[in-house]
Amino acid sequence: MNHAHHFLSIPLIAVLVFLAGRFVVRTITRSEDPTRMVVKWLITLPLLVLLFVAAPAIGLVGPFLIVACAVVFSLVWTPHIGAWMAKPLTSMFDDGDRQIEAKPFYSAALAHRKRGRYPEAIAGVRKELAKFPNDFDGQMLLAEILAEHMNDMPGAELTIQRLIAQPGHAPRSLAYALNSLADWHLKYDQDRQAAGRDLEKIIELLPNSEMSAAASQRRAHLAATEQLLSPHDRRKIVVTPGVEDIGLLSGALQPKAPEIDPGKQATDYVRHLQAHPLDTEAREKLAVIYADHFQRLDLATEQLEQLIAAPNQPARHVAHWLNLLADLQLKHGAKYETLHATLQRVMDLFPDTAAASLAASRIAHLRLDLKGKEKSQAVKLGSYEEDVGLKRGSPHQL
Repeated sequence: MNHAHHFLSIPLIAVLVFLAGRFVVRTITRSEDPTRMVVKWLITLPLLVLLFVAAPAIGLVGPFLIVACAVVFSLVWTPHIGAWMAKPLTSMFDDGDRQIEAKPFYSAALAHRKRGRYPEAIAGVRKELAKFPNDFDGQMLLAEILAEHMNDMPGAELTIQRLIAQPGHAPRSLAYALNSLADWHLKYDQDRQAAGRDLEKIIELLPNSEMSAAASQRRAHLAATEQLLSPHDRRKIVVTPGVEDIGLLSGALQPKAPEIDPGKQATDYVRHLQAHPLDTEAREKLAVIYADHFQRLDLATEQLEQLIAAPNQPARHVAHWLNLLADLQLKHGAKYETLHATLQRVMDLFPDTAAASLAASRIAHLRLDLKGKEKSQAVKLGSYEEDVGLKRGSPHQL
């Protein structure tokens, strides 16, 4: 029986030794001073063995030995025991043993930048980037200082190129970096072609995305290089004297603003869309001209339907184009069923949104809006047709 009891105690002792070993290792690895913790355990473990093995066998001296060991234990472990007992309270304020994520700090660099110490600011940013080479904010800050304060566009461009080559950055972050580089090329270098390349890089890196659609739109609207020249390089404009005492003139004599020719505008938009078919703003304006000036709701509808069906467009833009189509349909005599179907598309495409609520409200008041509206008479385009591309090469064929 005693042999069986001894046999069963061996696994129990092994488990206790294993758990004790894990506890010792844990206290050492999580200590602020692992070396000192090792020394404390080298003192404690032999004393524990002495207490449990030698003290019961040495008779009357045993209690004195136990007291002596207890004094040593108190000197060694009292600070730790106090810290462990206070830990539940202190953890409420310092998050306990939770590891703090290491991150770069650019406060010193920003302070230098604010004081105009740009080389020192760059050095501060690069010091942090040496520890966190893939940090997005730091690389953007470095490129910004180089472009805006050091007139070092090649350095700024190289920084952005390195950033976009790094893995792990979010698509919107890449688009932001390249759009910023395009801004700097336009503002500081007046380099329209370089800005266009930056925007093309967004389209290449992020195809079939809202960011690429926005980059295409912006690329189509890049200002001409001549408009980007500094004031002293621009062509001088001669200003003719205005009308004197304009406020005293009667209504008939008041000078009028030059009238804009919608036909010429339509022609310009058609030519522009042939070169930049993804320019949503130009296509939208062309649709309005077709409907309002030429009374061609069918052509306006074709242009807006192209926009609505275009891929990767933000939901708010699609809802806007559907509402604009409904506005033009209402203005130019479309039937209730047509208007209802257009607004219903907003509700179907974007349920449980503000756009859907607005469409539902418009449908509820649709008959009141239609009441009193008279159908507009169709107007033939005549000589305009050849100019605005309604017969051949029209933008709805692009």
